[in-house]
Parts: sequence; structure tokens; C-alpha cells
Amino acid sequence: MTEDEKIDTATATDAETLRAETAQAAPEVAEHDHIARLEAELAEAKQATMYAHAETQNVRRRAEKEAADARAYAVTSFARDVLSVADNLSRGLSAIPADLREDDRLKGLIAGLEATQRELDAVFQRNGITRIAAMGLPLDPNQHQAMLEVPSDQAPGTIVQEMQAGYMLKDRLLRPSLVGVAKKPE
Repeated sequence: MTEDEKIDTATATDAETLRAETAQAAPEVAEHDHIARLEAELAEAKQATMYAHAETQNVRRRAEKEAADARAYAVTSFARDVLSVADNLSRGLSAIPADLREDDRLKGLIAGLEATQRELDAVFQRNGITRIAAMGLPLDPNQHQAMLEVPSDQAPGTIVQEMQAGYMLKDRLLRPSLVGVAKKPE
């Protein structure tokens, strides 16, 4: 055998050895790639599950809050309608002159009207309807609606006249107070 033939034989043997080693390593590499791909898919699935769980919790919390708000504020429309009854009752009682209040024939009627007003106030209180304070306070545009400016010795922006009482239903404005505020002296 010549030197060239020996080199060719050695090269062929080395090539076969390399092919055999590669053939043995290829399944290990393929298996490792497959495991890596499956682990990535598992991580993705876990992430998607966590997002879905969080979204479900958010939807449940939102639904619970909306249901609580619906229960708490379901009477809003009815309460607004009843406020006009309370206003008329108060106006009626305040229109009775002092001399008629002392008349024995009207004492029962007046006592009945006052008892009705007290009961209406108690019903408002039980249902979370509260009167908004106004007189002597600074104007709060979230609770008061200024209808006019009145010359006064009070600080400008102070409420000096209440034309219509305002009310809150729990923490929401049911009706703003209609007020007159002090204006700057000229």
C-alpha cells in the first residue's frame, strides 16, 4: 500500500467514525430540542392560565361591585321623587303663621304634619339620604349650585341663602343645594 492509499484509508476511517458519533449524538440533540420546546410550551400555558385566572378574578370583583352599587343606589329615582314631597311638606309647615299654630282647632293638624315630617326624615336617614349642609359654608360646586350672588358682609363665596335643600344618597349626590352666595363688595 502506498502512502497516499494509507492516508485515504485513514481519512475514510475517520469520516466513518465521525458519522457514527454524529448519528449517536443526533438523537440526543433532537431529544434535547424536543424537551426544550415542550418546556417553552408549558411555560406559555402556565402564563396563559395565570392571566385567565387574574381576568376571572377581575370580572368577579367588578360584578360584585356593580351588584352592590345596584342594591345601594336602586332607590335613586324614587328618592328624587320623594324629595319634592319633603320640600312641599316643609314649605307648608313653614307657611303656617304663629297665631294659627296656637289655634286649638288646628293643633291636631299641625302636630300630624310635623309628625309626618319627622317620620319622613327618619325614613331618609334609614335609607342613607342625608341633607347637605349649606348655610355659612363656602360654596362647594360638588354639592351646591349657586343661583345668585347677594351683597353681604360675609366672605365672598360664602353661602348666605338656601333656596332648596340638597341631599346625598350615601356617598353620591342626589340633588345639589340651590344657594345664594355672598359677592365681593363693590
